[in-house]
Amino acid sequence: MSKSPKALAAVALTATAGLLVSAAPAQATAARFTPGAPGAGDPYFPDMGNGGYDVAHYDIGLKYDPATKSIKAVTQIKARATKNLSRFNLDFLGPLKISALRVDGKKAAYKRTGAQELEITPPKGLRKGKRFAVTVAYSGVPQTVNDPALGVSGWVPTADGALMVNQPIGAATVYPVNDTPLDKATYTITLAAPKGLTSLANGDPAGSWTKGGLAFSRWKMRQPMASELSMIAIGKYDVLRTKLNGTMPNITATDRQLGISAALAKDFNKQTGDFQNYLATIYGRYPFTSTGGIAVKAGVGYALETQGRPIYDLTRRPGTIPRPDLIIHELAHQWLGDSVTPKRWADIWLNEGFATYSEWMYFEKYTGKPVQQSFDEVYATPADNDLWKPKTADPGRDNIFHSTVYDRGGMTLHVLRKRIGDEKFFKLAKAWPTVNRYGNVSTADFIRFAEKISGKQLDDLFQKWVYTSGKPSL
Repeated sequence: MSKSPKALAAVALTATAGLLVSAAPAQATAARFTPGAPGAGDPYFPDMGNGGYDVAHYDIGLKYDPATKSIKAVTQIKARATKNLSRFNLDFLGPLKISALRVDGKKAAYKRTGAQELEITPPKGLRKGKRFAVTVAYSGVPQTVNDPALGVSGWVPTADGALMVNQPIGAATVYPVNDTPLDKATYTITLAAPKGLTSLANGDPAGSWTKGGLAFSRWKMRQPMASELSMIAIGKYDVLRTKLNGTMPNITATDRQLGISAALAKDFNKQTGDFQNYLATIYGRYPFTSTGGIAVKAGVGYALETQGRPIYDLTRRPGTIPRPDLIIHELAHQWLGDSVTPKRWADIWLNEGFATYSEWMYFEKYTGKPVQQSFDEVYATPADNDLWKPKTADPGRDNIFHSTVYDRGGMTLHVLRKRIGDEKFFKLAKAWPTVNRYGNVSTADFIRFAEKISGKQLDDLFQKWVYTSGKPSL
């Protein structure tokens, strides 16, 4: 029997030195059992993700020590084999030291290979369809990823705590994971930090308590989540908890280092709820069971659509709350990007194009600036500008956050709207995230869906706007 969340959290938050085990001898691989793939097949990130199994749930218990900036944690992964496995891999990146590893409660052989592979050989092969649990105890100071093209991700130390933001490659610095958007899972995250610090994560609050000088909090993300959207925030926060529409937890937090007034913090919470309700009129029912946002001083220089509770770095704008259009952008991602997630990183425009177009619709509704004007301002960008160089639906690994993904993605949707008309466009906008809820999609899937909704052949439009570099003619 696998450990309960409470038992797992208890293990995570006690010294793991007594759990040290020596690696068991690797078993001889039977002919009918073969290793799982060490990658998920994404051409932009070939080392990310793994094959041979499907994760159902992550149970993470993590204690943070501000004196040493270190963590002590246990992660349990519940999964199902999708082939006869002799061994399998998890992604685990950086200097964190493993003190114990078990598969279904039994010691398993393991080794770390390459930059991020944790190769695990269970005591015996795992048959296709078998459900199994992997429990890993580990500790140390997590690595911060600082990629020249992709920016900062993973575990980010702050003045009074730490932040975990994972897009696209940071999750494996904090917990062992099948780090691919193709393998979504539910999560339970139990956090502990010294009294006086607040800890937050994705999902619904599931209890808080104090013990032995530590403050604990537990969070449950009950809907499938890609690892790049998982989040942890630890520090000195002012937390505001309200109920959106009388039932849904709306939890917003503001980092005390930012000096945000109580009145502005209240506005942040209210705007989050109001804008979420507005977006639901366009995209349909909100896909998760809690909402909110966290304003941080972390120096990462961006906001991120962490599932159910976006992160907004306001290091450069202390004393303020996120701009309304930025809140709209990250909340739109809850439908487009979080609930409905691209199969490949090359298709990230499906996230960012919709989020950008949501900003334009916000400007029209709340400020009177027509969507067409927003389109025209961007389209006026000279043809030799870098905006037009990457292909929107295949920008390249180092360009997944390029302006073409955002702005040309938004323009593509406006051109589509003009081609098929408002009635069909808004029918598509609501049906797309509803039909594909919690799933993965591609650009080809979107084109087929748009053609089905509109009854029109749209290959020429998408060929020009997302598959070809250069400024499209109107």
